Amino acid sequence: MDMRELVDRLNELSYQYYTLGKSAVPDAEWDRMYDELRRMEDLSRLWSLDKAQSEGQLREWAARVGKLAGEPTSFVVEHKFDGLTVNLTYEGGRLVHAATRGNGEVGEEILSQALTVRSIPLSIPFQGRMEVHGECYMPLSAFNAYNKTAAEPLKNPRNAAAGALRNLDPAVTASRRLDARFYGIGFLEGVALRDQWEMLDFLRENRVPVPDCERRADTIDEALALVREIEENRSDLDYMIDGAVVKITDFSQRARLGNTDKFPRWAIAYKFEAEEAASTLERVDWQLGRTGKLTPLAHVSPVELAGATIQRATLNNYGDILRKRVRLGAKVWIRRSNDVIPEIMGRVDEYVPGERDIEKPAFCPACGSPLVERGAHLFCENRENCRPQLIMRLSHFAGRDAMDIEGFSEKTAGQLADAGLLHEPADLYRLTREMLVPLERFGDKKADNLLSAIEASKRRELDRFVFAIGIPNVGKKTARDLAERFGSLDALMEADREALLTIDEVGDIVADSIVSYFADEMYLKELRALLDVGAMPVWTARKKGSALAGMTVVLTGTLPTLSRKDAEALIEEHGGKAAGSVSKNTSLVVAGEAAGSKLAKANELGVRVVNEAEFLKMLE
Repeated sequence: MDMRELVDRLNELSYQYYTLGKSAVPDAEWDRMYDELRRMEDLSRLWSLDKAQSEGQLREWAARVGKLAGEPTSFVVEHKFDGLTVNLTYEGGRLVHAATRGNGEVGEEILSQALTVRSIPLSIPFQGRMEVHGECYMPLSAFNAYNKTAAEPLKNPRNAAAGALRNLDPAVTASRRLDARFYGIGFLEGVALRDQWEMLDFLRENRVPVPDCERRADTIDEALALVREIEENRSDLDYMIDGAVVKITDFSQRARLGNTDKFPRWAIAYKFEAEEAASTLERVDWQLGRTGKLTPLAHVSPVELAGATIQRATLNNYGDILRKRVRLGAKVWIRRSNDVIPEIMGRVDEYVPGERDIEKPAFCPACGSPLVERGAHLFCENRENCRPQLIMRLSHFAGRDAMDIEGFSEKTAGQLADAGLLHEPADLYRLTREMLVPLERFGDKKADNLLSAIEASKRRELDRFVFAIGIPNVGKKTARDLAERFGSLDALMEADREALLTIDEVGDIVADSIVSYFADEMYLKELRALLDVGAMPVWTARKKGSALAGMTVVLTGTLPTLSRKDAEALIEEHGGKAAGSVSKNTSLVVAGEAAGSKLAKANELGVRVVNEAEFLKMLE
């Protein structure tokens, strides 16, 4: 039986013995159950942490503990995982007990569930008794993969982890592909550790997984800089965090500082803006994209989320609406990651009176054409006469990252389409001065400038052309990878699925999209029209084996002559990968003026750092 059942059973037996005068079990059985409960009890309390809501409060905490410590203090800064706190007990080198935090002293027994978490070691070299505590969580990659096929999607990774660990069926726990990291030792038999770094080394030696995010700060200013960096880069992580934790490094100082009734004095949590919140779903509009795909856009009651007021969120497709069981008037969970549009994850509560179903559209909201279902999505196939589709397709084709036709905006696309001059991208190359000059807001100079820009775009690089024609699921990077792999439009058009799948980061969905695109007579007609009017993509194979081949490069600070976009392009052109944060996998950091915490972390990890001039010299 688990800990709660054992406590309830012992309480019932105590009542029968001491109140009713009945002995329901032999004394030996009572002693056995009591000893089992003692073994289940955690040897040390799992404290929750005091919270700082501002940098000012964090500075006040640092000043307070510095005064109490009576000597200089250093700090360790780490992620505040947004999962479920767990406590593991090892005896004789074996995992014998696992529990949730509960009230800090008594938690739920979850050993059967913990055994299914692959990163938790079942045995360790250390033979004494040890209690470690940390966080069990569901990685975002596992969460997203689970929700793609789940009959009922999970609402958020935190609840998914908590529900899995509390589920009585370990098979359910295993299906969630949970992970765990441990950052504290509550009890350690026969071993004395001096500080956080010795403790982490001890855990590593015993194969206990620890966070790779822990950073040292000698001052509170350095700690604050690290906190800001964590907040800035949290969207790059494969797990949810809701803040950063700042701790005193030295264990003897921690012992002198002690605890209040609720919190340890030597640690504090700095909370970030929430990335999840609850709101009411008010209405759903169906947005039309340039490929004709309709996407439901949810309008919700205003709610503060990750530092912004959120009133809109995506629902992906109609199947997503049904799986998440959301209806108009329902309370829903909203998640916002990075700066992308928030997503509705599911319901907060069961059904309430007044909710209404979200209707599935049958006709295009823009042109009235019947919609067709392709896979999980609804499409309007009236490509030539559905005005929003045409305008978005033309704007994308002429965009800066595509054919880069200067002076051609979405507004211009709408004006020329309404004038009957544009029905497909190839019509851009059929425009004449005589067609443009009579139009409102067009004169000789504007017409000449636009025609010159259109003419100059005829010989754009192959990767720009591939991105411009709008193959579904093919972005800028994939277009560049395709150009590098095949070298010509003809070779790309002839590529089969197997050849496409040999390219890194091209999976089944992207490969199928490319094959389907070049097999579609409607798309081929548009493509042939572009070639007939003189659009001819070119490609010069880039040098192989450059200085950055296989390297992960991070930019920090302001470079003297290169914009960040240009520098990232150079990195990728020479075989490297541009990354947003410094880690043990970083190969090189290019530092400019006012380089901040990324430079400090690079120095701490021993990553090579160069300035812009040295970087450019590497590329020669």
